[in-house]
Amino acid sequence: MTLSKLSIRNLVCLTLLFVSSGAVAQSLTSSPYSRYGLGELSGEYLPQLRGMGGISTGIRSLGSYYNINSENPASYSGIRLMAIDIGVYGNFSSQERDNIKQSNKDFSLGYLTFAVPVSQKSALSFGFKPYSSVGYRFSAPGQIDTMNINTVYSGEGGLTKAYFGYGQQIGKNFSIGANAGYIFGKLENNREAQYPLNSGALNSKIENSRAINGFSFDYGMQYFTDIGDDYGLVIGYSGNSGHSLRSKATESATRTFGNETNIEDNIALDTISYTEFARENIIMPLEHKVGFSFRKHNAWLIGGDFHYGKWSDFQEGEVPGNFEDRFGFAIGGSLTPDYTSNRYFSLVDYRLGFRYDKTQLRMNDQDIKDMALTVGLGLPLPSNRQSTFYKINLSAEFGQRGTLSNNLVKENYITLRLGFTLNDRWFQRYKYD
Repeated sequence: MTLSKLSIRNLVCLTLLFVSSGAVAQSLTSSPYSRYGLGELSGEYLPQLRGMGGISTGIRSLGSYYNINSENPASYSGIRLMAIDIGVYGNFSSQERDNIKQSNKDFSLGYLTFAVPVSQKSALSFGFKPYSSVGYRFSAPGQIDTMNINTVYSGEGGLTKAYFGYGQQIGKNFSIGANAGYIFGKLENNREAQYPLNSGALNSKIENSRAINGFSFDYGMQYFTDIGDDYGLVIGYSGNSGHSLRSKATESATRTFGNETNIEDNIALDTISYTEFARENIIMPLEHKVGFSFRKHNAWLIGGDFHYGKWSDFQEGEVPGNFEDRFGFAIGGSLTPDYTSNRYFSLVDYRLGFRYDKTQLRMNDQDIKDMALTVGLGLPLPSNRQSTFYKINLSAEFGQRGTLSNNLVKENYITLRLGFTLNDRWFQRYKYD
């Protein structure tokens, strides 16, 4: 039994591509709401699931392909071929407040995951995926006595999760699984006071940086059964242990020259102060998800998820997060017209979904809500032998976050995801070379 040299080379190249691209702990958002807590949480990342509203808890398989659903590790036990998922991300957003609008765009390599079957009833998975992201920049004009001042708030960075998981089928209709993860990255939040160039005053900038790392543990279970010869039902649950992270913060204050536009960064003249703070614990909330999927084998699938997170327990050091509990739901489905057809568009997966999330943020007596309509495609590619399958997965989310009420910001965004799925039998004995 050997592992082909080509497969090893592909694996090494994919891993090097992911690491060298700078995707780890990279900002994936341009939302002013990402300045709070650990930033904007990434949630489900696979485009094949995002296209169905992000449902994942009750998803065990999609058609005849094996997908890596790390949101519920119990699903690993259904994987029968080596699987690789790699994807990229693009976001186009516009923010509006007081009839002032601005637009942003972001692109990044998003995730890299692997799954390897261990037996006919178990498999393991490992990889990197985004956990949260910070990315924003906005200004607030004002005055000190008669002098104009522009206060600029900005932030960037993100957290990445490296994980290793295992799923095991127990009996005929039940499976369990767990992921052990390591979360790491850096988050930066800055504040700059900018004065007009001819005022004689120097600008000042305060930079807050937090290096965050720690272990996580999440788990899941699924009950699955066939209904007759053509239909199947999956009911799932997933959750986490409410883990604790560690944060090491620094703060520096610098002075810079004034500028004419009051919007650009400037080269620092000198450092006024630099402070390293003691390490602090970040208490993460317990989270729970339940979901289901009902499908006709290789034809269509519908499903739904409900999630709840006790974010009122979030705490960084001795300071409570002042968050509310988070909850939401997602519904979606997919349709493959005829997987036995010779016509290409009859083999394509067509996906549609909707999600709603009442986030943990409440500002100016308003709950910050996030909702999106999602669409997606699964495009099969030619394979070179019977046990190898390739698919390109595309998804688009048309969403809205926040509100214009009470002097808040409303965001409209389009999030695009492109993923590549490979199924292959890497470990096998060939009769002929």
